[in-house]
Amino acid sequence: MSIEDPLQQPHLPLVVSSTGGANQVRVRAYNERLILSLVRLYGSLSKADIARLSGLSAQTASVIMRSLEKEGMILRGDPVRGRVGQPSVPMQLNPDAVYSFGVKIGRRSADLVLMDFVGNIRLHLHETFPYPLPDRIMAFITGGMAKLEAELGPGQQGRIAGVGIAAPFELWNWAGEVGAPKGAMDVWRDFDLQSEVAAKIPYPVFLQNDATSACGAELVFGKGSAYQDFVYFFVGSFIGGGIVLNSAIYSGRTGTAGAVGPLPVLGKNGEPRQLLEIASIVVLERMLRDLDIDPQPLWYSADQWIDFGEPLSAWIDASAKALAQAIVAAASIIDFGAAIIDGGFPGWVRERLVRATIVEAKRLDLQGVVMPDIIEGAVGSQARAIGGASLPIFARYLTDQNVLFKDLS
Repeated sequence: MSIEDPLQQPHLPLVVSSTGGANQVRVRAYNERLILSLVRLYGSLSKADIARLSGLSAQTASVIMRSLEKEGMILRGDPVRGRVGQPSVPMQLNPDAVYSFGVKIGRRSADLVLMDFVGNIRLHLHETFPYPLPDRIMAFITGGMAKLEAELGPGQQGRIAGVGIAAPFELWNWAGEVGAPKGAMDVWRDFDLQSEVAAKIPYPVFLQNDATSACGAELVFGKGSAYQDFVYFFVGSFIGGGIVLNSAIYSGRTGTAGAVGPLPVLGKNGEPRQLLEIASIVVLERMLRDLDIDPQPLWYSADQWIDFGEPLSAWIDASAKALAQAIVAAASIIDFGAAIIDGGFPGWVRERLVRATIVEAKRLDLQGVVMPDIIEGAVGSQARAIGGASLPIFARYLTDQNVLFKDLS
C-alpha cells in the first residue's frame, strides 16, 4: 500500500499514517475503510481518536463517521464524561451490519459458518466423511448456504458480503494418509473449487489455504495483535500453520511459507520424521484404531472430544516433543515473539498440549536461542472457517483486500 496501513502496527497505542488519510472526495472509499478498520482494531473509538489515529482532519473524520452511522455500519456507545468539556461518544462496529459465509474443508469433515461483522459465529453446520470429494463438498456448500439463508430475515440476507473457503491445497496428495481408495481423490486435480462454487451462488467467492486462514483468524480476532511477529501451529487432521511478520501474514515466494508440517523433527526412537507425521490428529486416529477404539468422536465435533485416556496422553506427549523441536528450529531463524498453538480440538486438549510443549522445550539445548512465548491460540477449532469468512469482509469493507494475507516479499 502506498499509505502506511495502521492495521499493520496494532501493537502501538497510537498509530498515525506517515502521510495522513486522504481528504479528497475521489478517495473517500479508502478513508471509510480506514475508519472501519481502526474501529475494528481498537474496539471503539471517539471521533477525536479517529482523527488522531488516521491523520484525517477532524471535519473529514466527523463527516465520514456520520455517514457510516447513518448506513448502520457503526453504532454509538455510551458517552464517556471527562473532567472538562463535552462527553466523548465512542463508536463501534455494528455486528449486524455485514455477514459472511466461511467454509472449512478438511480431510475428515467440513464446516460452514455464518459470521457477523465483528467475528462472531451466528450459524454453523458440520458434516463428516471418510474423505472429501468434490460432489459432496459442493452439495454441502450450496445446500448448507441455502439452509442458513432460510434462517435469516430479508434484511439480513441483503447484508451478506460473500463466501470465503479455507481448504488444503493439493487435496489429492493426501489420499493415502486419509485411507481413500487409490485414485479416488485424483478428481481434485482438475477441479476448480472457487470457480465451481462461484457459478452456483450469487456472492463473491474467495479461496485460501486452510492453515493460512486459521493463522489470519488468530492475527485478526485472536492474540495476534499482541505480537508483531509469531509462528502459528494449527493441529488439524494434518498440522499446518503460518508465519506473521510485522503484523502481516508472510506467504513467501510460492505461497507456502509457514506450512510447518514438513519441518524435520526426531521421533521417539531418534529417527528423522516430519512434524505432520507426529503432531496431527490422523496420528491419534490411527493409535485409537490400533487399540480397537472407535475414533469417530474425533470428527463429530471438534469442541466435544471425549477423553480417550492413555492413547490421548501418549499422543499429546509425542506431539509436544515434536512441537518443541519445531519451535526451537523456527526461533533459531527468526526472533519470533510468540509461538501460538491451536487446533481442531477442545480447549482442554489445547491447554494440555501447550503446557506439555513448554515443558519439552525447556529440556532442549537452547544455547543461542531466544525462545518465544509458547501460548494457546484464542480463536479455537473454527479458526479455519472464521479466517475464510474474513476474506469477503476485508475485501469489501476494510482497508486492503489482502490485509490478512499481505505478501512482504
